[in-house]
Amino acid sequence: MDKFDCIVIGAGPAGLSAALILGRARRKVAIIDNGTNRNRVTQESHGFLTRDGIKPQEFKNIAMKDLESYPSVFFTNDTVIEVNKEEQSDLFFINTSNNKSYRTEKILLATGIQEEFPLTQIRQYYGKSLFSCPYCDGWELRDKPLAVIAEKEEHIIHMTKLVFNWSKDLIVFTNGHQLSTTVRNDFEGKKIKIYTEGIKSLHGDLGNLESIELVSGENILRSGGFVVPSFYRPNKFAEQINCQVDENGGIITDGAGRTTVTGVYIAGETEKSGPSSLMLSAADGSRAAFSINMDLTLDRF
Repeated sequence: MDKFDCIVIGAGPAGLSAALILGRARRKVAIIDNGTNRNRVTQESHGFLTRDGIKPQEFKNIAMKDLESYPSVFFTNDTVIEVNKEEQSDLFFINTSNNKSYRTEKILLATGIQEEFPLTQIRQYYGKSLFSCPYCDGWELRDKPLAVIAEKEEHIIHMTKLVFNWSKDLIVFTNGHQLSTTVRNDFEGKKIKIYTEGIKSLHGDLGNLESIELVSGENILRSGGFVVPSFYRPNKFAEQINCQVDENGGIITDGAGRTTVTGVYIAGETEKSGPSSLMLSAADGSRAAFSINMDLTLDRF
């Protein structure tokens, strides 16, 4: 079994950025990824300087091409199912669904997060006409008749105020949840209509939203909008190797990518337990890689 300096779990912008830094530092790195990155449903990615509007898969392909220049970096398409630490050797052992096993001195967790929506039907439109990040997709929906779909008042306030910068033709759908009088008055003062009735169905074609049908049968025309999902980590690798988490389930770090377990690092949306931009995730990956390389240097010097 080959031994790696670092294994990166997840080939999103955080994991790939970290692998690039470590490859340039002449570290032996394996990237394990199964292609379930959250932005794979998105038509275009925005806000990454020099790559604005790029398709997520093309972004990933370019990054992988960059890594080909560094012979100590390896990539495998596989799913990690178990991570363990051998206390006697201080090495980590990783097992995958393809019955492969790896051992490594350091691990970078960069598997990201996944969404859960208030309505399962949102999946049909997500990434095409319904989105969760106005900074990523607000420009493309500017001045269109938009919906904000959210259930918690604090989420509704935040998203509605934000989206209002891109379109004043805005309607809020709370899917059966009530809003305070203060919020109602604030929104009505901006001529933002609120529907607190439950949503029966979304209507559209090929991912393009056309209308939102309420339980009463009323149909409100909308051509797109923004939703507020809840987010979760899709695996328990951090818990498997006893990384400490906070009261909200976030993994505790030192601010430079190091977790509370020596040799385990984290970057990107996995660390935040919430959504992040491509650019910020890539920066997180670089920062974690600097920590990994410095720790390897000090271990061996």
